[in-house]
Amino acid sequence: FAANSRRAVSNMVIQTHKTVQCFRDVRRNIPQGMKIGFVPTMGALHEGHLSLVKEAKANNDIVVASIYVNPTQFGANEDLDKYPRTLEQDTELLNDLGVDHLFAPSANMYGKHHVSYVEPTGFDNIAEGKARPGHFRGVATIVTKLFNVVQPTNAYFGQKDAAQCILIRRIVEDLNIDVNICIQDTVREKDGLAMSSRNAYLNENERQAAVVLYKSLCGAKELYHDLMESSSAVDADIIREKVMSYLQSEPMVSKIQYVAVDSKETMQPLDEVVLGEGALVSIACQV
Repeated sequence: FAANSRRAVSNMVIQTHKTVQCFRDVRRNIPQGMKIGFVPTMGALHEGHLSLVKEAKANNDIVVASIYVNPTQFGANEDLDKYPRTLEQDTELLNDLGVDHLFAPSANMYGKHHVSYVEPTGFDNIAEGKARPGHFRGVATIVTKLFNVVQPTNAYFGQKDAAQCILIRRIVEDLNIDVNICIQDTVREKDGLAMSSRNAYLNENERQAAVVLYKSLCGAKELYHDLMESSSAVDADIIREKVMSYLQSEPMVSKIQYVAVDSKETMQPLDEVVLGEGALVSIACQV
């Protein structure tokens, strides 16, 4: 079975598991030594998600995906209630790509008396954390819970959610979780906008205006490389101001929540970007 597993499962219909116990019953029967690739999602799948699935399929014996809209990573005034839920369509997409198991819990993953959370110290103090209080605690907790349930060999995430990627690597190292974290490049539309489930919220004019996000990041990257030709470090404020100028040039940008220039290792704010180390530039704005 193990030697021919990748070929054998390709013609199987995806198995959907609605409870933790249901999936664990299956997990116990997977032979030791088989590589399990895991793609955790909140559903409303797009090509970005599917690229992660394809990568997992190419490098593992068994592929597991999860779909769960995690309430603890949404703030009080965020979009939990209207977040797209397309389970039937998502299941068909995953089945077409040969995913073996879908863990899609039908009940809340947080029990009636749930009190335990993973608290990532310092992440509430970064720009995104200040804008979304409790978000990173919610992400850290649900990812840890999913890793405990699935027990994957490799887990796949998209670089688009850069802060989450850094957080998840931190969790795995700090808590000694036996999983390899695989970060894949952001998948973009033809005009450069990163693919996202929330893009569905935008009307035609807003969608066109949103490309300014990509343009501003490209402008920051170009400025960094230009300045590095004559210096060993760049003032982070100069990069931030460059991004702001792009965003302010788009009339449909109604509010800029933050423009952050942070460490790629810790997500902590940088005063300067050092040659060879680079930085992570992140943006949140409304159109």
